[in-house]
Amino acid sequence: MKVLITSTYFHPYSSGLSVYALRLARGLAELGHEVCVLTSQYDPKLAPEETLAGFRVVRVKVGMKLSKGVLMPGFHTQAKKWIAWADVVNVHMPQFESVVIARLAKRAKKPLVVTYHCDLVMSGGWFSRLAGWVTTQLGKWTLKQAQVIVQNTLDYAENSAVLKPYLEKVVEVPTPVDSLDPVPEEAKSFRLRFGLMESDKVLGLAGRVASEKGYEYLAQALPLVWQKYPSARVVHAGSWKGVIGEETYLAKVEQMIQRFGDKWKSLGFLSDEDFMRFFAACDLLVFSSLNATESFGIVQIEALSQGTPVVASDLPGVRQPVLRTGIGRIVPVRDAESLAEGIISVLEEGPGARKVPEAYLGQFEQKKVAERYQEIYSSMV
Repeated sequence: MKVLITSTYFHPYSSGLSVYALRLARGLAELGHEVCVLTSQYDPKLAPEETLAGFRVVRVKVGMKLSKGVLMPGFHTQAKKWIAWADVVNVHMPQFESVVIARLAKRAKKPLVVTYHCDLVMSGGWFSRLAGWVTTQLGKWTLKQAQVIVQNTLDYAENSAVLKPYLEKVVEVPTPVDSLDPVPEEAKSFRLRFGLMESDKVLGLAGRVASEKGYEYLAQALPLVWQKYPSARVVHAGSWKGVIGEETYLAKVEQMIQRFGDKWKSLGFLSDEDFMRFFAACDLLVFSSLNATESFGIVQIEALSQGTPVVASDLPGVRQPVLRTGIGRIVPVRDAESLAEGIISVLEEGPGARKVPEAYLGQFEQKKVAERYQEIYSSMV
C-alpha cells in the first residue's frame, strides 16, 4: 500500500506530533508499505528530499514563517503529485495546509484519514491567536471530509469542542512508543554521568519548552516541595532553547528559575536510548500541562515503562495513563500548591514495586500502532 503522511513539522524537529508521525512512518515501512512524508523545509539546511528508515521524506520550501506555522508556496504542486501517487492520505493535524490536502484528496477520490493530535490554544499576541483560529477553522472542513479521525483517547475527543461534531468518525488508537524495555540497571550510571547524586530526589521534565507545558507552576511549587524534601531538584530532558515560537515563554521561565541555581537543570536533547535511561533515573515525572494543546503525552508512557510514576494535570487525555494504571497522581490544572502536594505524596510512597500491566503498555508498541493504522487504511482502500 502507498501511504502519504503530511505534517507541518517532521524529523529532525522534535514535538509530540512530529515524533508520532516519525514512528508511524517507520512502523508502516517495516510492515512493507511504501510511505512518503510531505512536510516543510523549516530549516533551509535540511535536504529537500531524502530516505529515512525505509520511507521517503519530501520537504517543501518555506516562503514565510507565521507564528508557529509556515507558508509554503510550492505545497499545492507537491501535494497534488503525491496524492496522485498514494492509495491513502493521512493528515496530521493541526496543520494549516490540511484543507489543501483534503480538497485534493476528494478530487482524486483518495481515502482521507486525519490523525487529530490536539486543539490549538494559542498564547501570545493577537496575530498568533488569529493564526491559530484560522488554522482551526480550515481544519474543521478537513475533519468534515475525513472518512476516519484518529485520536489518542476518546476522553480527549469527547471533551474537544472541535471534535465533538465528528465523534461518530473518531477511532481511539494509542500513540506509538519507540521502546518500552525497562533499563533500571542503567539509572545509577546515568545519574553519575550528569552529576545527579544518589540522595537527590529527581523531578523529571521531558519534551520541548512550550507555553502549554506549565513549567511556571512547577517553579512555584518547588519551594513548597523543598520544605519536605530539600534534596529535590528538577531535571529537564529535551529541547530547551530554539523552540519555534516559544522564545518569550522561555525567557519567562528562565527568569523564574534563575534563583534555583543547579536545583533546576537542563540536560538538553538526548538520544532515544538516553531518554529511557533518564526516565529510569527520575523519582517521578511531572506533566503539568495547562490546556487542550496537550492531548496525551507520549513521555508519560515512556516514564511508566521504567516504573517511574507521573504527576499529571487533570486534563482530558492527559489524565488517562495515571487513571488506567494507578501509578502517580492527578492534580488540578494551574494549581502550584496542589502540584506540590501531588509530588510530595508520590515521593513519600518511595520507589516500591511499580509495574505497569504489560497489556496496557503493549498497545503502545510502534509495530502494534502501525498494524492498527494498517487495518484502518485497508478498510478504506
